[in-house]
Amino acid sequence: MTNLLEIPELQGLHSRQSVVRIPDQIDIPLTDRVRNIIDAPEFRRLTRISQLGLVSMVYPAAHHSRMEHSLGVYRMTLLFLEQLSYDERFAKIISVEDAELLIAASLLHDLGHWPFCHPIEDLRLPEVPEHELFANSFLLEGEVADCLREDWGINPRDVVSLLSEKARSTKKRILQSILSGPIDVDKMDYLQRDSLHAGVPYGRNFDQQRLIGSLCLNEAGTGLALSDKGRTAAEMMVFARYVMFSEVYWHHTVRAATAMLQRAFFMLYQQLDLDSLFRMTEQPMIDAMITAAGKGPASDLLLGLFGPSRRLYKQLLEFSFSQHEDIYDMISRRPYPWLVQLAEEFANRLSKVLARRVAPHEILIDAPPVKLEVQFNIEIYDSKRDVYRNLGDVSPMVKTLATKQFDDFVKKVRVFAHPSIAQDLRDSDQLESTLMDALEALE
Repeated sequence: MTNLLEIPELQGLHSRQSVVRIPDQIDIPLTDRVRNIIDAPEFRRLTRISQLGLVSMVYPAAHHSRMEHSLGVYRMTLLFLEQLSYDERFAKIISVEDAELLIAASLLHDLGHWPFCHPIEDLRLPEVPEHELFANSFLLEGEVADCLREDWGINPRDVVSLLSEKARSTKKRILQSILSGPIDVDKMDYLQRDSLHAGVPYGRNFDQQRLIGSLCLNEAGTGLALSDKGRTAAEMMVFARYVMFSEVYWHHTVRAATAMLQRAFFMLYQQLDLDSLFRMTEQPMIDAMITAAGKGPASDLLLGLFGPSRRLYKQLLEFSFSQHEDIYDMISRRPYPWLVQLAEEFANRLSKVLARRVAPHEILIDAPPVKLEVQFNIEIYDSKRDVYRNLGDVSPMVKTLATKQFDDFVKKVRVFAHPSIAQDLRDSDQLESTLMDALEALE
């Protein structure tokens, strides 16, 4: 059995000899090898990529960077390892070298993100890589790769494998469950951090310390579980995630801005050098897209988002799974090019309603993307009975919010219009029937 607590970064959790502070009054332990990674240019670019992108259109303080989040995830990994080092099964399987690989991977987990990454990935265009794979060029060559080899004794390809390849061993399954799973270091940081910077309480209303203190391995010994003492904290985390999606990430104005960016990118991407574009930080990428847009319709969308005056599209219609199931099912999780076709057909028909031309780009349709969110279910270990049960089996709330159509409860189908025509369209009583005609035309 190895002593994971001897890892320098874990010792730094309590020595506080060299730290950097991030909100909210959190000290991040630094060793020389950690400092060398975060000072590398591949990592420094994350300081100029915002974590939440267009969310700041609604929550103006939400400008925190992916670097801040990455440091938070790194610290969270140290806390997970410290707790799990007392789990005998974990300590027998995970060596010091494995734990160090996990620490480095957690620090580098967002290295492949480009500005506005998730909205662009949601388009699922064949020319757009997954950010996990795009990270490979940053990980396999350059200063970060040199640091991994020389300071950590880690082959950069092992970091790539842990972050982006399917686990083939028990050891790797355990490590990946810490990085990406129902209760992982990423969610544990971003829920509280995003909530803090957005200025809302929703993502902080769960007991983080209790969750960490309840960590153990699941019954099969292949991933994380919680002791029964962490059950209530896990339920509160499920609810925190639900409300953050409902009130922040899928706020209707955030989604209006997202729909504008997605449509502009869809118009432009075939004339852009995506490899070069995705290596840029936020403002240079915005400038490159505006330049590519010229005087075309994509320019109207981009300047409405990033120009001197904010001109966001206005919501015309909204369809939820619970209240408009038929229409919701017809539009949600469709390929993005199909949504564009529907919007253009709807715009054409609205031209007759208004007796004036509605340009194709003046109508946007936003819908839940094809890719679903990770379901939130985890085993709970009942120490008194020595049994493991799924959280969803012992918590009706979790079963409803986390394992039964989480996406459908928090994500809605919305139709947006250019602000110059939105009010005239809102005054019409033919909107829904015209949309149904457009849908029928595409079927």
